[in-house]
Amino acid sequence: MTGQPIGIIGAGAWGTALASVMAQNHDSVLLWALEPEVVDAVNSGRGNPLYLPNLDLPAHIRATGDISEMAGCSALLLVTPAQHLRSTLQSLPQTDVPLLLCAKGIEAGTQLLVSEIVAELRPSNPLAVLSGPTFAHEVAAGKPTAITLACENEALGKVLVRLVATPAFRPYWSDDVVGAEIGGAVKNVLAIGCGVVDGAGLGLNARAALIARGFAEMQRYGLARGAKAETLAGLSGLGDLVLTCSSENSRNFSLGRGLGQGKSATELMADRRTVAEGAFTAPVLLQSAITLGVEMPIVAAVCALLDGSASVGQVVETLLSRPLKAER
Repeated sequence: MTGQPIGIIGAGAWGTALASVMAQNHDSVLLWALEPEVVDAVNSGRGNPLYLPNLDLPAHIRATGDISEMAGCSALLLVTPAQHLRSTLQSLPQTDVPLLLCAKGIEAGTQLLVSEIVAELRPSNPLAVLSGPTFAHEVAAGKPTAITLACENEALGKVLVRLVATPAFRPYWSDDVVGAEIGGAVKNVLAIGCGVVDGAGLGLNARAALIARGFAEMQRYGLARGAKAETLAGLSGLGDLVLTCSSENSRNFSLGRGLGQGKSATELMADRRTVAEGAFTAPVLLQSAITLGVEMPIVAAVCALLDGSASVGQVVETLLSRPLKAER
């Protein structure tokens, strides 16, 4: 494609990987980075060693630290973490181009999903959600990846599918924006729990049980917020849950593993370069679930570990001592 560049807002590992994917289809890609050293590394060194080492970026990806430049893009992929999205949008000049939301989480204080933040601040912008089982380094390396692209407008959704698709990066269209977002947000919290199981040496049986019962929690919460069951059982729900609950490549799983080994959340989250979004989502998700009357005991256990109010042994005992009941 020629003409206006396609824009990526957020130059962490995932934003950089998406820029490398977009560069396969577009003659010009503009990547906004908060850190001046990242801008310089992309433009001068053709890489981003701070967030995604050992990746050579093509010359038609350009980085900028001036967010006003993003107003000239044909579409914008927003990869800013959920807790910083509002301030990023407030600094972004007005534009009517499609916004593809690539962050996962629920905003603290408001309990809004990412799409709801955008709808509040940018009601005139068409929006879609890109979410699914994706490790940035594998996407950047061109390994086969399937992902959900959720957009309520089917015609626009199919245009955006073609905009981002490559031979190895395969988006599936869905009209369920809420479902795609909830899967991505909840799985981050459950991945922390699975990491705890691994770090505490509780075994593979326990991990499988946590994934299955965690998925039940995801379904209960998602359906209460208007998601479709088939979306939660798809790539952006169950698919993403399985990936992030099974590998130390997941920042959320790694955080949980450290908690399971007895380290504190404060200690484990000291490196600001790697954001475990589930740690910020967990307390917001739990409060939202309480408001909706949805039972999420695994999420509650993760919150207790994150805030230090309970030990691993205590939360395991609490979960195992819950009343015996039918599986649902």
